[in-house]
Amino acid sequence: MKRMTMILAALVLGLTATAASAAEKVTLQLKWVTQAQFAGYYVAQEKGFYKDAGLDVTINAGGPDIAPPQVIAGGGADVIIDWMPSALASREKGVALVNIAQPFKRSGMMLTCRKETGIKTSADFKGKTLGVWFFGNEYPFLSWMSQLKIPTTGGADGVTVLKQGFNVDPLLQKQADCVSTMTYNEYWQVIDAGIPADQLVVFKYEDEGVATLEDGLYVLEDNLKDAAFADRMAKFVKASMKGWAWARANQKAAAMIVLDNDATGAQTEKHQVRMMGEINKLTEGSDGTLDPADYERTVQTLLSGGSDPVITKAPSGAWTHAITDKAKAM
Repeated sequence: MKRMTMILAALVLGLTATAASAAEKVTLQLKWVTQAQFAGYYVAQEKGFYKDAGLDVTINAGGPDIAPPQVIAGGGADVIIDWMPSALASREKGVALVNIAQPFKRSGMMLTCRKETGIKTSADFKGKTLGVWFFGNEYPFLSWMSQLKIPTTGGADGVTVLKQGFNVDPLLQKQADCVSTMTYNEYWQVIDAGIPADQLVVFKYEDEGVATLEDGLYVLEDNLKDAAFADRMAKFVKASMKGWAWARANQKAAAMIVLDNDATGAQTEKHQVRMMGEINKLTEGSDGTLDPADYERTVQTLLSGGSDPVITKAPSGAWTHAITDKAKAM
């Protein structure tokens, strides 16, 4: 009997090992640190959606010193999360990234200003100092100023651009009249720092018509020529979008899954639950399929970004519906 039990145990272990080895490996590189911005992927992993799809997914957190396009170009990931300005710039420079899915339907970027500065409308920006993120995030802002015909070289009729770090200190310390914020992150840092919402004026890039697409899924163009890779990505997208749907239906639980995956311990429950609620607004209504109109708006915004545009010509082949169509057919 003991011998039979040992044989059965060995068979179970063997079957488990075979199943594990049969799982298709996928490495995902995040654009930023572990937070609710990426909850759909952590949920898909935690809830077994990837496993059910036959995938063994590794999620690598990002950070200020990690550029997803460089990671995938160096073979460190199969798929990355990036904002479209960065992805299109990389494509023009030779890293042929292709958008295979767009979980984020709306932009969360804003300019947040102290009401005491007298800013009520965009016309009031003249003569003010505005905090702007760079490294590709400045192009929607430059396009916006170009459309408003407001110079970014300072002076009474222009704006002074302050190169902003990934914090809101310039607003808190009154070094800038407005700073760049995301609806789900830095805006709440301002609130938590003691400046109430009724003392702020916010301008959403989405409302100003200069929003560019954020958090999309990108792969290398050459890899899409491999049918097995394309099939693996379709499974990944389908399971990921299931994760996003679950996150929208379970805001607090999804935030707690994110916290469980935060190896740094830097995130707090209050901030992540609140962030999850805001992120859900950006993904709501998306099944992962890129809207060509949103893509064209992004391209035109980038092309009109002043004297130093992020791209010099309209890209070709920078997105495909092949993966999301395959995912929906599964």
